[in-house]
Amino acid sequence: MYYIVETDKPFDQASTDLELAVKRHGFGVLHVHDLAGTLRSKGVAFDEQCRIFEVCNPAQAAKVLSVDMRLNMALPCRISVFTEKGRTKIGLIKPVEMLSALSRDEALVQVAKEVEEKTMQMVDEAK
Repeated sequence: MYYIVETDKPFDQASTDLELAVKRHGFGVLHVHDLAGTLRSKGVAFDEQCRIFEVCNPAQAAKVLSVDMRLNMALPCRISVFTEKGRTKIGLIKPVEMLSALSRDEALVQVAKEVEEKTMQMVDEAK
């Protein structure tokens, strides 16, 4: 269900490279959540880093929503850059498995396949 790669790049470089890869593939970065920073700002001791990139391709999102508006709750796609025990990783939840759990519509599965292929390429390029 997950697609996660490990990189030798520092956390900040992997984050920058992911953002560039997202744009090269015709997606936009809607927002970046600094989850680790938010936790620390709330007084939670947290040693790792974690940035969650909300990414979207408007044409693909519109296809999904035109079939089942409820799936707005599964959008936008999220790709994370995070550290785990000192190692930088980049990953996502695979869209095909996620949308297949929410809908059996074959048109949605096709859109999810296209998005999954692109988002996995983004992760691989950022690696």
